[in-house]
Amino acid sequence: MARIVMKFGGSSVADAESIKRVARRVLRAKQDGHEVVIVISAMGDTTDELMDLALQVSPQPAPRELDMLLTTGERQSAALLAMALADLGAEARSYTGSQAGVITTSSHGNARIIDITPGRIVSALTEGNIVIVAGFQGVSQDTKDVTTLGRGASDTTAVALADAMDADYCEIYSDVDGVFTADPRIVPGARRIPEISYEEMLEMAANGAKILHLRCVEYARRENVPVHVRSSFSDKPGTWVKDINDMEGTAMEEAIISGVAHDRGEAKITVVGVPDRVGVASKIFLAIAEAEINVDMIVQNVSHVSDNRTDISFTLPMSDGRKAIESLRAIQPEVDFEDVLYDDQVGKVSVIGVGMRSHPGVTATFFNALAQAGINIGMISTSEIRISVVVSADQVDDAVRAAHSAFGLDAEGEAVVYAGTGR
Repeated sequence: MARIVMKFGGSSVADAESIKRVARRVLRAKQDGHEVVIVISAMGDTTDELMDLALQVSPQPAPRELDMLLTTGERQSAALLAMALADLGAEARSYTGSQAGVITTSSHGNARIIDITPGRIVSALTEGNIVIVAGFQGVSQDTKDVTTLGRGASDTTAVALADAMDADYCEIYSDVDGVFTADPRIVPGARRIPEISYEEMLEMAANGAKILHLRCVEYARRENVPVHVRSSFSDKPGTWVKDINDMEGTAMEEAIISGVAHDRGEAKITVVGVPDRVGVASKIFLAIAEAEINVDMIVQNVSHVSDNRTDISFTLPMSDGRKAIESLRAIQPEVDFEDVLYDDQVGKVSVIGVGMRSHPGVTATFFNALAQAGINIGMISTSEIRISVVVSADQVDDAVRAAHSAFGLDAEGEAVVYAGTGR
């Protein structure tokens, strides 16, 4: 018998029939003798609909009240799943995040988990119940207010619960059969990856792969929680995310590149005519940091001999573009740069794999594939197991397919996306 935390995303519980299907799967796990804790997301597009409703009522809703509203989506689906399980003859109890003991910081909209006190969950399991926890939410340790953990953070709730309860593993259910070598909506021949290391999955998630939330993978790696990514629409084996030392060594040694990720949510800013002297770059990026904007790639050009000025380009989340421009304009008189250019018609494509540590020529293969496809590279960034490039937005799909084929990742069959969202 195992203790399992199973998380179901919005596409898996999009309507009444989907909830009933999930209930049958959960009941099978219970009948197999396992202790089962469910973490559940809001149904389908419920969170987006609630956000739209809030904006119709108030153009700038108070963060506290917005959290009160948005958390109702998960509470709704948790209660409905408990009802469906009861109709199948199973004892089930649903809990909000706060009832489940999820203690967070007080930052509304993007709170962090501080601690989990799962006393009520453990008691319910001891009594033979299936426990259902509303994901994405908790209660502030300081203010005792309801908080949300950020979009997609039900994954994080599930892994944190698995760690707090010493679960054997955490299963994340979505509408695809695991982690694939690329987005199957772009590359129909993408292959399912049977096992992937925390390190590689972190790079995949950070660079645009939507199958797992980044904070979820960070938490799993830190606490060494095995994560099993599966589809709620099939019984296929899925993908295990685990410590590289626990993986099948021979398969890992054969794989140079594990996958290709892409991100359409970034924009590029170029600060033109920056004086090339000590401390100027510091002032630019201090202004960006004070605006609480995360920067990804950074490139500084060689200074022009004639005027000793240079250009600095960097990428950032597209949603922070306006705030970044305003912050830079505010320091323009002090820094004395000439202009700020903004471009949101870009995308990032990354090849990721622990195998590139010991295999030369990965960069050449990647860049040659892009060149053969007629794709120009705007910026380049690397880590020990990742190479990322910025390309034109309308060439992202072509770049993903070119890289995927160049590294021999194409499969003969086609991957299946059951509901269309990837979550």
